[in-house]
Amino acid sequence: MVAKPLPRDRQQDFAHRSEEDLRADLYRLICAYLTQTVKKSELQHAAQLTGDESPLGQAISKFAKAAAATDEVAADDDFHDLFIGLGRGVLVPFASYYLTGFLHEKPLARLRLDMAALGIERDPSVKEPEDHIASVLEIMAGLVDGSLVGPVDLERQRKFFETHVASWAPYFFKDLSETDQSSFYAALGRIGVEFMEIEKRAFEYV
Repeated sequence: MVAKPLPRDRQQDFAHRSEEDLRADLYRLICAYLTQTVKKSELQHAAQLTGDESPLGQAISKFAKAAAATDEVAADDDFHDLFIGLGRGVLVPFASYYLTGFLHEKPLARLRLDMAALGIERDPSVKEPEDHIASVLEIMAGLVDGSLVGPVDLERQRKFFETHVASWAPYFFKDLSETDQSSFYAALGRIGVEFMEIEKRAFEYV
């Protein structure tokens, strides 16, 4: 699964979008900056984000400030140190690792089964296993806005979220938000923490 940063006109204003579009956009926003190293234009786009006074809005504003204070070289170094490293990065952004301590374990197998049941295929050009954080966030975005397999009801969204996202992503984002390796990625992690909590509470009513 390969994500792309949001177009500039969709990044700048989260206040005037439908709830479904807002949710999908937030999933894709986080996904975009965890998929690969960040280009200068993507940092510039991130720096233009605005948020309200809610915890999530404040996290978005902090992320924008961090992006404005970060350059492409520093962001590239931080991405490699955090997620790639020599052998492994500071953080290992895969569900199998967070849930079992090892890669390519049962969480990945279950994800593949659920993807197949939903009619979602792996992108053969992507080397990482499907349980990478960016992949599961991209899938959630597609389930929310119907761009992957058409409209998906809230119950099926809830099941996928609880099984493949809420089971580990909040812990990953907490770890990321607390890193002293990069203020930019720590701020992104805080967006993830706040957004995961909002999604978790919302799905409790489904």
